[in-house]
Amino acid sequence: MFIFFLSILTDNKTKKTKNVFLKTFSGTRSANITFNINSSQEYIPLPHELDISNHHILNYTAGTLSTRIIPVAYVVAILVGIPSNCLVLACLSGKTLNLSSATLYISLAVSDLLLLVSLTLKVHYHLNGNSWVFGELACKLVTACFYGNIYCSIHAHMCISMLRYLAVVHPFLYRGLSKRSCTILASLTVWVVFVTAMAPELLVRQSYDLTNVGITTCHDFLPYKDEPYNYLIPYRLCLICLGFVFPFAVIIFAYGSIVYQLSRSSCDWALYIKACTLVFTIFLLCYTPGNAVHLIHYIRLYTSQQDDFYIYFSVAVCLCCFHSCLDPFLSYFITKTVLINKEQDLNKTLILNP
Repeated sequence: MFIFFLSILTDNKTKKTKNVFLKTFSGTRSANITFNINSSQEYIPLPHELDISNHHILNYTAGTLSTRIIPVAYVVAILVGIPSNCLVLACLSGKTLNLSSATLYISLAVSDLLLLVSLTLKVHYHLNGNSWVFGELACKLVTACFYGNIYCSIHAHMCISMLRYLAVVHPFLYRGLSKRSCTILASLTVWVVFVTAMAPELLVRQSYDLTNVGITTCHDFLPYKDEPYNYLIPYRLCLICLGFVFPFAVIIFAYGSIVYQLSRSSCDWALYIKACTLVFTIFLLCYTPGNAVHLIHYIRLYTSQQDDFYIYFSVAVCLCCFHSCLDPFLSYFITKTVLINKEQDLNKTLILNP
């Protein structure tokens, strides 16, 4: 609610900034020298100023999509996701010694919470006409937190799926593993990798003043033709492959193998097969559109300097945020419900609750 009151208070200041846009578009430096006829002085643009002339960008920034629909979607994700992920953390706080997968669920809940918290500032940003008022440092931190925790969540799902794969497809190998040590090591590795991977986002300027529309954007417009920004496109292409393409392939293999193995069993695993299918399907629907469009956007930006595809990413990424508020129900509560229904069978309990 504080975000909405703050956006109302700043509304009068932003009426003149209706022409704004969202996400990483390619901007150009302002003209080297501008003559001011009122003061008879030459104006030299500052290093943090860009000039944007693409009409599709300016039209989008003034539209309802970026200034109303996207922030409303973020607010829904925040209101549902923060309480539910806090509930998961409360439920698992004393179970790390008894439940080997608790470490992975905690890692997933923490990454989802950090992502949702970063959305609070992005909500104000969009409601404020896509004008950033929190400073350069906050912009860098929000950008790194937003992307880093999306990829951390995906990799946490990959680790959970592999743990379930070992429990179902290779039960003897699974029982011989030090599961608690493996889950702790996997969680720490994911966090270290993506904290390191986000470092380039913290080393370059993320907020720029758009001189022709009078706003300050965060991460939405970057001068990719300048150094070191021209290295960001290959970096982000590699990041998408590491953060989504690789774990997505592993998750497909893991859940496909689980469903195939259980369907051949003489026991009735229909409930667990349906739960696995539901978890994977929603993961597919939430994460694939945003990351696929993101990949296409940077390929087009790298090959032909076309940035219009980022409009679609700004919408599709909302689905990734929705998955963060669904994770507690899909990854933890559904699994626990299936476990309760199967608790009379010890062997099934070992598979369902790794």
